[in-house]
Amino acid sequence: MISLSACRKPPAEVTVTETRAETSLDAKPKIFATSDERFRNQRPSPVKGATPQSWLQLPSTEFRLLNYRFGESGLGEVAVGISTGSVLDNANRWLGQFNAPKLTSETLDERRRVNIVGTAGVWVEAEGTYSGGMAGAEARPGYALAGVIADVNGRIITVKMTGQKDEVDAEKATLEAFCKSLVLTGE
Repeated sequence: MISLSACRKPPAEVTVTETRAETSLDAKPKIFATSDERFRNQRPSPVKGATPQSWLQLPSTEFRLLNYRFGESGLGEVAVGISTGSVLDNANRWLGQFNAPKLTSETLDERRRVNIVGTAGVWVEAEGTYSGGMAGAEARPGYALAGVIADVNGRIITVKMTGQKDEVDAEKATLEAFCKSLVLTGE
């Protein structure tokens, strides 16, 4: 059997002779930070708006530039995004998630308009069984959709609200006011 021993010297006294300037990493956490402030490594959203007091702001995702929850159930969702295709394509995709009749160019032109980022967007509504969302997600009966789709200089801006019908109905005016508050920022 081998036995080893070592002598330890007490640590030398350390004196700090330099300092560094504070950085943003040294800042105290901000309690009511926006998603952009919380997740500074993510690209800031090119769309900004006045978040309604009754909505809970969530972090953005790959397809949701702005992301919210609403309603007493906590199941209501509002997503702001930039989509591909046309206004008609997106409206029909949303309506298809409720198995609602598709729009034509003519019936699209007859839809109510709502101001969004300085242009007139198309108001889309549907209700019934919602089968949208991720593939394989359960169908949700008693749901509704309200949203606005607009072509803004070749970019399709979408604001889509889905949730239990009574909660969506109660938030339609808030959704419309939110859409009117949206602006595009410099990217």
